[in-house]
Amino acid sequence: MAEGLAVTVEGPVVRVVIDRGDDNLLTTAVCDELTGLLAAPPPGTHVLRLAAEGPCFCLGRERRAGTVQELRREVGALVALNRALRHSPLVTVAEVHGDAAGFGVGLAALCRVSIAAPSARFWFPEVEIGLAPTVVLSWLPRLVGPKRAFDLTATARRVDAAEALGLGLLTAVAPSDPALEATVDDYVATLCRHQPAVHAQITGFLEASADFTQDQADELAADKLILASLAGRGG
Repeated sequence: MAEGLAVTVEGPVVRVVIDRGDDNLLTTAVCDELTGLLAAPPPGTHVLRLAAEGPCFCLGRERRAGTVQELRREVGALVALNRALRHSPLVTVAEVHGDAAGFGVGLAALCRVSIAAPSARFWFPEVEIGLAPTVVLSWLPRLVGPKRAFDLTATARRVDAAEALGLGLLTAVAPSDPALEATVDDYVATLCRHQPAVHAQITGFLEASADFTQDQADELAADKLILASLAGRGG
């Protein structure tokens, strides 16, 4: 297990807690561990619940690379984790209790469900050190649109949980900071009442049709519904 990452299995739920100090900066080892868990979850699990210790959820990654080869390795780990979040057979749920910045925003926003405390803030600080956050820009416009993606990454401005919800970075905001854990508890319990196979079909359809025209999406939807109905699962 990577240092600073705690993983426990509670029935159908895999609980992952990041605990790497006040900033919870991710190392390459932590990214690799999470990627492997998302790609090959423990048997019988359905939901991955991602949370963090300390005042912040995650303020990005540790920048340790000293050579081009090391930098490629670091960036490759980030890209692999982003892909694993999109394609995992688990339903991923982020419990965002504090600030998220840079890659930390992606860690929360790319989960299938993202629920934040009202006091949480979100921002992309890379422009402040002279970098265009291209790994972020590979996914952010798909969630918020190109104009908002430019605004967020070009200014490094902080947005609160309510604005992040309106932008599409979050699924919900808890009624209060103390209510965050109970809010996530309830959502996870609702997910666990339904069939993992159906959630996998929903995820698969969303991914497959993301770049389709409406007519193409309609055709795929009809095919999937017919196949599911014939298999006795309805639609």
